[in-house]
Amino acid sequence: MELHVIERSANAFQQGLTDRQILAVARRAFGPGTEVRSATELGGGMYNTTYRIDLAGHQEPVVLRVAPEPGRQFHSEQGLMRSEYASVPWLAPIAELMPRVLASDFTQTVIGRDWMIQSLLPGTPAPELLGSYPKGTHGAFFRQMGEITAAVHVVAGPHFGPVTGPGHDRWSSAVVASLHLIAEDVESCGLDAADLRKAADAAQAGAGVLDEVTVPRLLTGDLWTVNTMLAAAPVPTICGVLDMDRTWWGDPEADWTLRMARAKQDARLAFFDSYGRPEETEAGAWRRHVYEVRHLGALRLERHRLGNHGGVQESYRR
Repeated sequence: MELHVIERSANAFQQGLTDRQILAVARRAFGPGTEVRSATELGGGMYNTTYRIDLAGHQEPVVLRVAPEPGRQFHSEQGLMRSEYASVPWLAPIAELMPRVLASDFTQTVIGRDWMIQSLLPGTPAPELLGSYPKGTHGAFFRQMGEITAAVHVVAGPHFGPVTGPGHDRWSSAVVASLHLIAEDVESCGLDAADLRKAADAAQAGAGVLDEVTVPRLLTGDLWTVNTMLAAAPVPTICGVLDMDRTWWGDPEADWTLRMARAKQDARLAFFDSYGRPEETEAGAWRRHVYEVRHLGALRLERHRLGNHGGVQESYRR
């Protein structure tokens, strides 16, 4: 087996597999006689460890995604791969854009970690290709992003909160629980979470405003440019969507995608040409403030994990 890895420090969050582990995974998925020709670790993601796998006797390569060891996962990020797996049937409106799940194993008996094997999406990662297009064409990309997000948000679910549970009958309960989980994780890192605790108290006090949201809608979790593949075309054309592991049920306004669509007054505003322009209300603006604190708390954790101390401090100022 040819094994190509990304060199990481011994204490890096993302930890790779040995060639023996990769072979064991492949044989669990495809049978004891399976042979791996090559395994190439892919960059771009910051959570799971991902490989392009070429198998003897298989025309198409496959993608192996490996979750962090359970003990390395924050409580607010527990079982993200399991959440993605459970979300697949709910993501049927965009199934043609998503990789197919070929095999998965959550027993943790092979390598002590959850893993999933998926088909390889065609195209080029958007962060690598989008910048090569003239700025005037970027609106086409964001209009497609709006269409994709709207197709996901139309799906209604059985409860508020994580797809795999625990579920909540009221949106306020899901939001408050999420803020407390993120605060606990921040404190477990030796960081101050007083601002997150204050936001959780405010969300509880304003439960009535949050509970004006009565229908749990499927949220992408963190869909943006980094989660898309582009086809070779005269204008940016999305041909794939991947890493939908942070899906949950709630208010579409709480989705990372809408937050990013509003982040700058530039071509991304074309997102709302296809998505639609939500009604502006005082209650809606207040809810978005609560959601922004939740986003900043999650960013604080990610930046801490990556050793981005300046970014951690910026989250407090924000």
